[in-house]
Amino acid sequence: MADPYYITTAISYPNGPPHIGHAYEAIAADVIARFQRARGRDVRFQTGTDEHGLKMAQAARAQDVPPAEFAGKMSLLFQEMCDRLEVSYDRFIRTSEPDHHRASQAIWTAMAERGDLYLDRYEGWYSVRDEAFYEESELVAGEGGAKLSPQGTPVEWTAEESWFFRLSAYQQKLLDHYQAHPDFIRPESRRNEVVRFVEGGLKDLSVSRTSFDWGVPVPGSDDHVMYVWLDALTNYITGVGYPDDTAAWRRYWPADVHLIGKDVVRFHAVYWPAFLMSAGIALPKQVYGHGFLLSRGEKMSKSVGNVVDPIALVDAFGVDPLRYFLMREVTFGQDGSYSAEAIVNRVNAELANSFGNLAQRTLSMVYKNLDGVLPQQGERAEDRELLGKVDQAVADLAGRFEDMAFSVGLEAWMSAVFACNAYVDATAPWALRKTDPKRMAEVLGTLVAAVRKLAQAVLPVVPAAAQKLIDIIDAGADAPIAQPVPIFPRLELMEEGA
Repeated sequence: MADPYYITTAISYPNGPPHIGHAYEAIAADVIARFQRARGRDVRFQTGTDEHGLKMAQAARAQDVPPAEFAGKMSLLFQEMCDRLEVSYDRFIRTSEPDHHRASQAIWTAMAERGDLYLDRYEGWYSVRDEAFYEESELVAGEGGAKLSPQGTPVEWTAEESWFFRLSAYQQKLLDHYQAHPDFIRPESRRNEVVRFVEGGLKDLSVSRTSFDWGVPVPGSDDHVMYVWLDALTNYITGVGYPDDTAAWRRYWPADVHLIGKDVVRFHAVYWPAFLMSAGIALPKQVYGHGFLLSRGEKMSKSVGNVVDPIALVDAFGVDPLRYFLMREVTFGQDGSYSAEAIVNRVNAELANSFGNLAQRTLSMVYKNLDGVLPQQGERAEDRELLGKVDQAVADLAGRFEDMAFSVGLEAWMSAVFACNAYVDATAPWALRKTDPKRMAEVLGTLVAAVRKLAQAVLPVVPAAAQKLIDIIDAGADAPIAQPVPIFPRLELMEEGA
């Protein structure tokens, strides 16, 4: 039986429509999922929406609709985004679903039975936008001396009765886990940040609210709802059957990787493992905090007006080109920047002019000169050398993708594309048509074999286009191929840049 592989994204907070940052994470997770499936793993891939909390309640109130109605409408936008981007999730989870309420109450009960929950009064700084509590020492000064969170979001003084989780009791246990499992938090810069934070001391965490009721009710305290992050994080185990001993639970938990943005690493690498330790549940194998996607080098914000709808980018450039650009342009784990010009330039240079043109020239020559019948690859030294370069590049891509170094893997892939184009120029099959048609057929057969290997390797990134190319070549095993059309047409810059 194939080895299981469970990957999750952070579930999106749908108080507004999805932006390109949501799309970036969903695409990256999908590339990983598709890559692992191609490696023969039994992949389970989960994404979804985090629908509870004060921020959602306020957004619903602003539209004068019940929170459940607002959440349903907004969550649909995120699911439609994933579907449009060819994100191959196995479950799109919503935290308002009954099985998730049950799982959240079950983990609460397990933590309570461990003696890690107690009732007290919370007084302190709370950011509604972050749905996070902050210590006075963590606050930064804003304009006019206003207090802001470390993320630069407004905070307000909150005082109310609350259940607390004994996070302080897990400080050393967490540090021991980080030391014993150095790859638990990646990349290393995020790991170092978390270790420093935990070494600085952990205070008990407020894990319930009474000032609103849009959330999972606390067992035995009906006037309390769970802190949204306790409820949200639990989605990862809800999705594989917790608290029941299901086949999915036994097969897929612990998760192989939680893929998240760097701004929520603390919740996933400190609070979540502490909750799991308390409940007696195995910890995930890895938390990977990727960087932000910047618009022309600037962080996106509604006030600046540079927040981009990913569907608008898909409409302008296509799904596969957008997916390729994001995985190729950005060094995964670090912040990256995008613009309409950058998308057009990268995609035209590499997909349209290099790989797309290689495939189109090769298959067109087969169609015109060999009646569409795919020839056998050549056996000369230059043929074997080219296919050896392609095989090495494909292996390099696989190794880099296994390590989530997507841009480096695609760079190796492009080196093989360039080698193929150099081979075309060196062998000149159009000239061989008159002087040595047998050699022309061998050259074209070698190129067809190379193109198929390259298409297979890049399939996780550009699934629709690569599969179309593979299907054309594979169909040629039984019948002549039809006249090929460009798989990657050149892009044109929009009138107004994104």
